[in-house]
Amino acid sequence: MEKPVFNPWEVKGNVDYEKLTKEFGVTPLGELPSYFHNELLFRRGKIFAQRDFSRILDAIKHKKPLVMMTGLMPTGKFHIGHAILAKQFSFYQSLGAKLYIAVADVEAYHAREQTLEESRKNAIEQYILNYIALGLKPQNCEIYFQGERSSDGKKASAYYRLQNLLARHATFNEFKAVYGEITPGKMISGILQASDMLHPQLPEFEGPLPVVVPVGIDQDPHIRLARDMASRIKEVKLMQLSSTYHYFVPGLSGGKMSSSDPNSFIALTDDEKTVKTKVNKYAFSGGRDTIEEHRRKGGVPEIDVAYQWLTFFEEDDKKLQHIYDDYKSGKMLSGELKTILIEKLNAFLKEHQTKREKAKSQIEKFIVRD
Repeated sequence: MEKPVFNPWEVKGNVDYEKLTKEFGVTPLGELPSYFHNELLFRRGKIFAQRDFSRILDAIKHKKPLVMMTGLMPTGKFHIGHAILAKQFSFYQSLGAKLYIAVADVEAYHAREQTLEESRKNAIEQYILNYIALGLKPQNCEIYFQGERSSDGKKASAYYRLQNLLARHATFNEFKAVYGEITPGKMISGILQASDMLHPQLPEFEGPLPVVVPVGIDQDPHIRLARDMASRIKEVKLMQLSSTYHYFVPGLSGGKMSSSDPNSFIALTDDEKTVKTKVNKYAFSGGRDTIEEHRRKGGVPEIDVAYQWLTFFEEDDKKLQHIYDDYKSGKMLSGELKTILIEKLNAFLKEHQTKREKAKSQIEKFIVRD
């Protein structure tokens, strides 16, 4: 059996969310204002934990400025799993947040040995185009590359200066405790990520204000390190970071979806035939061994990947409950459930791919130049 791996750069095997929640010291999300139920991810509990989220709720309530900050690793194909984070962009924009999106080209250089040129090309073709097609608006949105923060000298200097100031406020032992086995390149990446998360608060950008960073639980080591350094630095005034944590969309065969395993995901550029083949061939089933047994005992939607994917993408709560009941009772077979998912995905992808083509003419509106 393959040994589980869990760190910010690689996840393999099953993820024990309850154990990680306790180990990392994050807090269950708790009750939220009713307008959060407009977003499926909050309504269905797909976003399950937080750090200091009350600061964000207060800013929204009193219509104060706030920032949602995130990053993207510009490697591999953009897949269904990545869309979970992208769905949050539009939601936070609708609540009045400004978005900062970092392309981690420097981190990809150190951790994945990918050139800066390859990262730029992949970030635009795979990620940014899909973000736009998924509803990202250019207003109050800055997408930038770590290797080239800004053509404005004052802004660029402030960003890289913060990275160097933060380096004084973390030790090698702290890096080792947070990340495990590390390299100098990963240490640089960790500090640069902290600068990504904290620099919106510099006077050259927005000034001190609440910043929320939505991530998968695997990225919490970056959050913890940035929060620790922010609490110690005296040279600049910073508010403590807030963060939220969402469940991963499971890979087709279970575990976390991986860009390095094309059979674990559906890419947002996949055609109808590919979607049908992948779901039918690779999606782990909660059905029984025979039709007779399935009719008698019913399926297990809790472990069925097709059903789990629908909980992320089927907006109609009543329809989803009907599917659950029919599958659980044995009335619906595993193949029929997969057919529902295939139709749902292909309808979504057909519309999305049309929007993606239109997005090509809008790229320049999103990538920051100053």
